[in-house]
Amino acid sequence: MTLPRWTAYVALAVIAILFASAIPKRSKSTDPTAARAAQARSSAHLAESKYPRVVVLGIDGMDPDILRDVMERHPDGMANFHRLAKMGQGVRELGTSTPPQSPVAWSNFITGRGPGGHGVFDFIHRDPKTYDIIASTVTSEPGGSVGIPLTGFKVPTGGSSESNRTGRAFWSILGDNGVPADLYRMPINYPVEPANGVSFPGMLTPALDSAYGMYTLFTTDPPTRTETSGGRFRAVRLRDGAIRTQLEGPVNPLRDGDPTATVPLTIYVDEDADAAILELGDERVVMEPGQWSRFVPVTFGMLPGGAMDLSGIVRFKLKSLSPEFALYASPVNFDPSNPADTISLPEDASADLAEAIGPYFTQGMAEEVSALKDLAFTDAEFMEQADLVYRERGRMLDYALERYTAKKDGGLLFFYVSSVDLAMHMMWRHSDPEHPFFQPEIADEDSSWWSDRDGTTWRNVIDDLYLKMDPLLGKVLDQVGDDTLVMVMSDHGFAPYRRKFSLNTWLLENRYLVLKDGRSREKEENDPGLVPVSIASAVDWSKSKAYGIGFNGLYLNLKGREAEGIVEPGAEAEMLLAELKGRLEALDDQGRRVVISADLASEVYAGGERLAEAPDVVVGYNSGYGNSDEATQGRIPARVFTDNLGGTFNGSHLMHPSVVNGVLLTNAKVGLADPKLEDLTVTLLRAYGVEPDPKMVGRDILIPIR
Repeated sequence: MTLPRWTAYVALAVIAILFASAIPKRSKSTDPTAARAAQARSSAHLAESKYPRVVVLGIDGMDPDILRDVMERHPDGMANFHRLAKMGQGVRELGTSTPPQSPVAWSNFITGRGPGGHGVFDFIHRDPKTYDIIASTVTSEPGGSVGIPLTGFKVPTGGSSESNRTGRAFWSILGDNGVPADLYRMPINYPVEPANGVSFPGMLTPALDSAYGMYTLFTTDPPTRTETSGGRFRAVRLRDGAIRTQLEGPVNPLRDGDPTATVPLTIYVDEDADAAILELGDERVVMEPGQWSRFVPVTFGMLPGGAMDLSGIVRFKLKSLSPEFALYASPVNFDPSNPADTISLPEDASADLAEAIGPYFTQGMAEEVSALKDLAFTDAEFMEQADLVYRERGRMLDYALERYTAKKDGGLLFFYVSSVDLAMHMMWRHSDPEHPFFQPEIADEDSSWWSDRDGTTWRNVIDDLYLKMDPLLGKVLDQVGDDTLVMVMSDHGFAPYRRKFSLNTWLLENRYLVLKDGRSREKEENDPGLVPVSIASAVDWSKSKAYGIGFNGLYLNLKGREAEGIVEPGAEAEMLLAELKGRLEALDDQGRRVVISADLASEVYAGGERLAEAPDVVVGYNSGYGNSDEATQGRIPARVFTDNLGGTFNGSHLMHPSVVNGVLLTNAKVGLADPKLEDLTVTLLRAYGVEPDPKMVGRDILIPIR
């Protein structure tokens, strides 16, 4: 079983293009030259705008304790954070979601509701009819097709893809009231919700080739393993000075069998010149070992004669020519100048942005965590690629601020940065000698080329990630004017992830989960014969009372809800929940408490209209612990506890909310002692005199617009 892929979305995009082709064209309203001229003509409109000016800088994963420590150690390097802290009330904690997962937390912020209200409970949900995993933020209905005899082609019919989130986005409500709002890379904003301005989606926006993006490593020395986190290894051979292979793109729903569309890729290798020439369609790229290419356009033909082409962009890194050849290809992103699906509203906004700053990563999580998990990248190569994303986001922020300050009507600007979150997931271990995956030889490698600070190593990576946020905040403070309300916020904080706990294995050993006769749990992690064992196929549901799916979710096998439920609703279910809660909270590992709180959904999501879809228990892990990737996907690993020795995140926030609260800094006074994500939503609406939706649960944190 794998997570839902991009097939259904591509089919819809194909149909949309067939019947309503709309290639974005450059609009005059966002011409950066015009914006500069407008700003030059008058700067007074920043203070005299029709609507109050509010800028929110969302930095995913920024932790209040770490931020305070970095500000103290590096007062000069964090001058802009000190500047904003002095304007307001310092660095405050911002209450995160239960559980503190990005799709859940950002949905709280977007809707002003808790998970019980908006219906996003995890990165991964489950289908109670099949006990299998499904996506949490998008619901898809598969379509059919009508074959065209003797041609090998077909016409897709039906099918749909919609947001699974309940509750309108706050910027859409502002738009209903005429308030301008620009949103850049807003997480969980796919499908894109419109604003009275521009709206760009971020996290969980698909790539052209798949739902999450699939890198490719072309190499003469592929690993023997076949399972990857989100990529593929393709074996190649050098013959007569050339490698002939193909770049894989989206599934083609117009052909029988839904084959993957491909484009020929030829690599000419000149070892004497220590260089290679890549030919991809009409594009030629000359590369040296260690070099990154520009974004290379690529076109996938769905029908003969170019009648149905899909445009994408891909970026290459030539890792080595010899003794083994290795070429990395990024996931195929949508071409923002001509996207096959809506990746901005208005639709031409993506083309305007690309014209201003160049082609850019459009997939939701552009930092290549999968390649590092699979060892297709070294840690340094991962940070090199992450730095490309960071610098690209800097150019995007310049564009966003220029456009925003040129608007005479004022309004809201939201800008999102992913660098801290995704890099700390993968690089935490280098700053943590207590981590079982700490490798001093890597931690002591020079990182000054990345940090721009002399003498740094990867031991300093967390400090340096925070230091890289300071110039971004400086751009905001320098350009938006003294009368603009500025907020820096994060969705959650961060903590180490040193020990993996497998919830389904614990349930198995405690007889809450029972396997079918002849079935067994998985073999050890390092066993070459390891085969995934899924609860969907291996469990005897007539004897099983509970199961785990998702990073924090535990479900009862409830009669009338699950397909083969045996637990009676009411008193039996309540007694079982109390038992599970007590035993989980009493878990001990090497003298350390594993679970801070096993929260009952009936309590933490009380009153939510979508409570019935929630996990029955939200397992809130202590710092250092988390559900294993395998158990998260509904599998049953060999052991309950194992050291976290690679192949996954080594820093995390998939824990109890009290461990990883978010950050809030602002240049206005906060009237609440315990502000939360959903409070910011209500505050933003009331800043413009807009009443919140009655189902919003947030409070006004009493920030005056000055």
